[in-house]
Amino acid sequence: MLIGNNEKLIMIGDSVTDCERARPYGEGLFGGIGKGYVMMVDALIQSIYPKRGIRVTNMGVSGNTIQDLQQRWTTDVLDLKPDWLSIMIGINDVWRQFDTPQITEGHVYLEEYESTLRKLVESTLPSLKGLILMTPYYLEPNSNDLMRAAMDRYGSVVKRVADDYGCLFVDTQQAFASVLESIYPATIAWDRVHPNAVGHMVLAKAFLNVIDFDWNKASH
Repeated sequence: MLIGNNEKLIMIGDSVTDCERARPYGEGLFGGIGKGYVMMVDALIQSIYPKRGIRVTNMGVSGNTIQDLQQRWTTDVLDLKPDWLSIMIGINDVWRQFDTPQITEGHVYLEEYESTLRKLVESTLPSLKGLILMTPYYLEPNSNDLMRAAMDRYGSVVKRVADDYGCLFVDTQQAFASVLESIYPATIAWDRVHPNAVGHMVLAKAFLNVIDFDWNKASH
């Protein structure tokens, strides 16, 4: 696995990352790391690689767009000095364009999304051992659905930025695709965004795959 001994992983994002994590830092006792995919990533790492002493911190905040991430970047990422960083942002950037179309000041359009993501990556990458970029997603199998199509465009930006800067890349939409062939989306997420435990495990598994988590080691 790519994350080494005594290294620190920060996972930042919106409500899908947040999942009732503790404040100001999502770690510690009594479920401080939250109840979602970050917790599952941490649980699998700690149980399969206990000797590595890896520290996972959840810095998700519900409702965040990439604008919000930019505003809290210094305090919630740079000041915490992570070795590894995971970013999953963009769902609200797209969603607000559809659920509150008239409130345009809450919208983050594609050009701003890309330029801001690039700024955050550029400012942070030199201090990191690794950066993982995860796409936003919408649990709608029909790729012609307007919100799904928009989300795919934002996901393509994440892929482009990951390629340009040599970051690890998680296509969360693709990770859900095989599951959605057999399970109706509302079964996983009533609003097609906020997943249940099954959906969070899909995200956790996709994340662990790109950091070379050894599933054979997990089976012993």
